Amino acid sequence: MKRRKFLGLLGCVAAWPLAVRAQQPMPVIGYLSVGSPQTDNIPGRLFAFRRGLDEAGYVEDRNVAIEYRWAEGRYERLPALAADLVRRQVAVIVAQNNATTLAAKAATSTIPTVCQVGMDPVQSGLVASFNRPGGNITGVAIQTAELMGKRLELLHELVPTAIDVAVLVNPTNPTATESETSNLQNAARSLGLELHFLQASTPNEIEAAFETLVGLHAGALVISADTFLTSQRAQIVTLAARHAVPAIYVVRFFPAAGGLMSYGPDYADGYRQMGIYTGKILKGAKPADLPLQQMVKVELVINLTAAKALGLAVPMTLLGRADEVIE
Repeated sequence: MKRRKFLGLLGCVAAWPLAVRAQQPMPVIGYLSVGSPQTDNIPGRLFAFRRGLDEAGYVEDRNVAIEYRWAEGRYERLPALAADLVRRQVAVIVAQNNATTLAAKAATSTIPTVCQVGMDPVQSGLVASFNRPGGNITGVAIQTAELMGKRLELLHELVPTAIDVAVLVNPTNPTATESETSNLQNAARSLGLELHFLQASTPNEIEAAFETLVGLHAGALVISADTFLTSQRAQIVTLAARHAVPAIYVVRFFPAAGGLMSYGPDYADGYRQMGIYTGKILKGAKPADLPLQQMVKVELVINLTAAKALGLAVPMTLLGRADEVIE
């Protein structure tokens, strides 16, 4: 065989694996959310998820594709949306809260699932343990339900005269409501407070809940860690100001929007961690071997302008513990 022809054949053989790799389709991530593109991108959650993916070596539309499924606040749609991602045979399902994680778990026991949950993942049966999840689910545990009692304590410290406290929950999100309720009731008993649970799953029901709150003469309000309620933060903050009721929220962007105070985890950092884990799984890691991350940092944010409008003097002991004070 002539030398030139032989070298040409070698070149074809060397280029063939590259051509095959170039023709291979990008892996697909299934992103399952109970919210919408707007709610998941505030405050920068989707951006944080993509940043985590980038840290793991993946960029959307360059070497990975993402199929988004939005429930738009309708929890009853989640089983069908999860089943659709399973039929799509995505490489990984990303589930951003309790309800989406449970929907993904019910839909598949084989497709890797990266989640962010606020309930106890071991007690709820999602994983065998934090260090060795053991199945197809891993991710980040923020355990917001366990923080509900602390929120009530902080609110009581700011408004000690409020004995009757309202709690706004979404009845279509039972996984959050049930875990939060027991935690709040335990804290209320120790503080000598009376809780009144109000339900709302639509903007009109939120309006009605505040009217009920006024009738109950509730002196303070706790907002549940719910995606729909979070999406209605402008309405809730406005109603709380209109009815002059001190309220504590789950995340920072409530006081940033004019609310009184919040106490909760850095959700954006949890989304970033989900992105990193998703990238690791795309590279071959097994969820069963990836320890469930526990978010231990929580932030207390106080809006002094809102406190002044309510006629509240924030104790220095509370201000001293605040991670951020908005003036």
